[in-house]
Amino acid sequence: MSNNNSLVGGKVILLHYREIIIVVQVLVVIFLCINSLLIITFFRKECFYTTTRYILFAVTLLSDSFMLVMSDILLIFTHFGFAMQVWICIIISVVVFVYNIVTPVTLTAMTLERYVAICMPLRHSQLCSMRSTMHCILIIHGLSSVPCIVVLSTFFASASFSLYKQYRLCAIKIFMLYRWQDRVISAVQEFYFLIMVIIILFSYVKIMKVAKAASGEDKKSSWKGLRTVILHGFQLLLCLIQLWTPFIESTLLRFHLMLFTHVRLSNFILFGLTPKCLSPLIYGLRDETFSQALKNVFGLYKRNI
Repeated sequence: MSNNNSLVGGKVILLHYREIIIVVQVLVVIFLCINSLLIITFFRKECFYTTTRYILFAVTLLSDSFMLVMSDILLIFTHFGFAMQVWICIIISVVVFVYNIVTPVTLTAMTLERYVAICMPLRHSQLCSMRSTMHCILIIHGLSSVPCIVVLSTFFASASFSLYKQYRLCAIKIFMLYRWQDRVISAVQEFYFLIMVIIILFSYVKIMKVAKAASGEDKKSSWKGLRTVILHGFQLLLCLIQLWTPFIESTLLRFHLMLFTHVRLSNFILFGLTPKCLSPLIYGLRDETFSQALKNVFGLYKRNI
């Protein structure tokens, strides 16, 4: 009798989990549609793709969209228990590792841009020129590649050649063959976390001082910049928490597969989808120029339909 109850309970849990998976797919599609509309809006007006903060905003949109698609594919593979050869997982993981870091690093760069715009307005055009912005994007991707290089270097140094042809669920656990590898990656991520937090706090304090000393339009602009930095800080916090979720998931994978899949799904919703929904809010709706351009594009799209 108890076995039958357990079986029925297991089927209910599995059915509930599948319903959540379907809801997640709907949310992913909605998010990608919104991002697509924002990217189209970005390329519609010259002032957007010639202004540093909007260019960095576009980088986060593209990064979030790409990362979301890849993460969702891995989530579906895990749900259906689809195993793949380790060398294929390595190729996919390189992209996921890099773009998992690109968004928080870009957010930090956007915070610095707001700091320069408000605290150093006379030097803003010089420091945030198109040339400087392109260099900044290259630096962002270079910095974002470092954790990936560390992960893969420790893996290549430890893995046997036979491992690459084995079939496994694609998760960060397969790259952690020894405990010291966990510690190395944790140290790198803690260092990134510390630097980003220092930059956010530094920008917040400096902008706060300018906001208190400013008057009239300058005061309004400064407080708006301060609110933007606060939102970036919250978004960055969620992104940084997401950096830790693979280690939690890899630990659970050793003990309980069903618990691993549930936690992975929860992390995907809380720390995968949520912070990515804040980017459209910060620059898509709060920014008057972008918001107006978005309305024009949306109105044009409705007329064409």
